[in-house]
Amino acid sequence: MARKTEPPCIVWFRDDLRLSDHPALHFAASRKAPVICIYVLDERSAALQSAQWRPSGGATRWWLAQSLRALQADIETLGGALLLRRGAAAQVIADLARETSADCVAWNDIATAPHRLVSDDVVRALNDVGVASHISHGDLLAEPSTIRNKQGHGLRVFTPFWNRLRSGGDPPAPLPLPKRLHGVTGLRSDDLAHWHLEPRHPDWAQGLRAIWTPGEAAAQARLADFLDEDIAGYATGRDRPDRDRTSHLSPHLRFGEISPRQVWHAARFAADRNPGIAGDVEKLLSELGWREFCRHLLHDVPDIATRNLQPAFDAFPWRRDQDALRAWQRGRTGYPIVDAGMRQLWQTGTMHNRIRMVVASFLVKHLLLDWRDGEAWFWDTLVDADAGNNPANWQWVAGSGADAAPYFRIFNPTLQGEKFDPDGDYVRRWVPELTHLPSKVIHKPWVATSSELAKAGVRLGQTYPEPIVDHGQARQRALATYAKTRG
Repeated sequence: MARKTEPPCIVWFRDDLRLSDHPALHFAASRKAPVICIYVLDERSAALQSAQWRPSGGATRWWLAQSLRALQADIETLGGALLLRRGAAAQVIADLARETSADCVAWNDIATAPHRLVSDDVVRALNDVGVASHISHGDLLAEPSTIRNKQGHGLRVFTPFWNRLRSGGDPPAPLPLPKRLHGVTGLRSDDLAHWHLEPRHPDWAQGLRAIWTPGEAAAQARLADFLDEDIAGYATGRDRPDRDRTSHLSPHLRFGEISPRQVWHAARFAADRNPGIAGDVEKLLSELGWREFCRHLLHDVPDIATRNLQPAFDAFPWRRDQDALRAWQRGRTGYPIVDAGMRQLWQTGTMHNRIRMVVASFLVKHLLLDWRDGEAWFWDTLVDADAGNNPANWQWVAGSGADAAPYFRIFNPTLQGEKFDPDGDYVRRWVPELTHLPSKVIHKPWVATSSELAKAGVRLGQTYPEPIVDHGQARQRALATYAKTRG
């Protein structure tokens, strides 16, 4: 007698575009039954319209397209296939369950209001058709419910949050890659090109393609290379944009091509092998902790991208100056370190972490423009634009956040450039019109002599702009405005 085929299990991929340490996939593969993998491009669920959900920005849409291609290829090597379908997730997945006679759907929980509302809709739709839901945890190092204060609220200051997280010990070990997937053939899948995730006219993604390789294999390779070759000196070197000693893992984490606990355990193992990098590994782990902190904030405050966490800032007299905002966006402020960062962002979809703080401080304090204007620009242009990190970091700089920087901390862009890009290499890379200026004036071309400017081919106000604000005057204006608001 022929063996009866077991009903398939559907695995719904979301912001977890990987095969290893994927709890939902691990569960489905362990059943020894057919596995149907699906990604749903959901921009239509009614739950999204009632939640603090934003469509992805242009840079993250580009990354998503590349990551899905990589995931499709990886699944095929294991014997399966990745279906692509567009629509409201609850309807799409329930329809697929009926179509394939699946008896369960597995997915990983994502602890944000939009993701959980859509997840709830999927559970209800599956209940209606008699299909089981299996939800796993795998997006965070610790679930928000496990780190609460006595009143049951999430922690609003990073240091006690980090101490609580560390007190729980290491997170669970990552799950292995499935050895084989028993796929189901003949199912309809959308053509990825028809989703129009990638820019065409104009194609502004050349710079992204030049430096990024999305996908799980690239994420794992980047982590291995970083821990083997680049992590020594990370704790201090990460502040130097001219050396760029950062991990470059953030977009891979954003799309779940690698999990935070994979990074955690690999880093701990590297430190065990080489105790000399223990301090650098600890700094890397604390950066994972900051990501976690921002995600927990997002869980508790779904509207963190639009609402000041400190209500006193609701009355802050932000200026409206489209010319100044446009100059900042285009890297035409007249402050070389700021302009270098903004041009790096536009061309590559990323920006060095130290420079992100400098350009953010310049927008909200030198220009007194609303932090939400900067957050929205980063949301559209960063390949690692994260719904937790992005607004939390902007509110930190603005002083309106949970664990915010002191309002009187106003970065001097000239001094920041001289300290962290002392030879001007970072500026020369991204602001080529200043290439031939001497290092001593490259961060303040307005003090260069006429002969230095002429020799470098720089004409202030023509080939490179004059500063759009005077630092000293802008600083005093910001301090007065902040003091009045907070007083």
